[in-house]
Amino acid sequence: MGHQKQFRRFGGAVLALGLAVVAAVLVPASPASAAVPGLVRISVTSVNNSADFHSATATCPVGKVLTGTGFELNGVTGEGIVDDLRPNGGPATAPTAVTVGAYETEPFAGNWSVTAYAICANPLAGLVRVSTVSVSDSADFHSTTATCPVGKVLTGTGYELNGVTGEGVVDDFRPNGGVATAPTSVNVGAYESDATALSWSVTAYAICANPLPGLVRASTVGANNSLDFRSVVANCPVGKVLTGGGYELNGVTGEGIVDDFRPNGGPATAPTTIAAGAYEEDAFAGNWSDTSYAICATA
Repeated sequence: MGHQKQFRRFGGAVLALGLAVVAAVLVPASPASAAVPGLVRISVTSVNNSADFHSATATCPVGKVLTGTGFELNGVTGEGIVDDLRPNGGPATAPTAVTVGAYETEPFAGNWSVTAYAICANPLAGLVRVSTVSVSDSADFHSTTATCPVGKVLTGTGYELNGVTGEGVVDDFRPNGGVATAPTSVNVGAYESDATALSWSVTAYAICANPLPGLVRASTVGANNSLDFRSVVANCPVGKVLTGGGYELNGVTGEGIVDDFRPNGGPATAPTTIAAGAYEEDAFAGNWSDTSYAICATA
């Protein structure tokens, strides 16, 4: 009888082990989580008229947060300047919208508008917006860098010109980082487009989150020539999606205006590229180029 009980105990253990093995084979492994789940691009366009100032605010769908920004000027080529690319939120509050404001640089009789682009995702851990402001004076050039809090990384960017309306142009809008390094700050540098005695300053905005898998900064430099217009697209590496970006004008100081800073994607499609297009404000005989920066994370 003792041998029969021992056999039943042994047989039951084998059966349990077999069921565990079968369960392990039948249950699929959970897929790796996306770094920025639910990523989409939202856009809103202002009224189209001949007013000197236009503004539009793109707001993320309910339940999503803002990771990055973009803009586009429509119908005005080198005669409009984006003065504000301002994400909301704060040092303890996740951003959910971006406001784009633009002025005419010179009187322009035609109708024009501005489009605001918001890159949005499901809530990200630790997402906040931080900012820094440059000195305010009448110097021709102002610069400041917004740096993420220690332990956070940069997902997106923004800027604001203060005290100069249509007479200041952002020349550098440059996230740091690289092809193997997560960005953690953004530098904003702006020139006067025309001489002004006004005191003015520039604000840099950094959208920051807890570290994201695979976060890097990619970049593409356009052709260096004397054409009036140029455009360049920065692409995320294969398997990554776009959370934000930046741009830089090279060789033209206060005479080049970024007309579009446009992420691709849509309300149901994650962006993967960002285009930067720029015009000369006034005729410029020298060679110049533009650089587009893409901030990308694992899809």
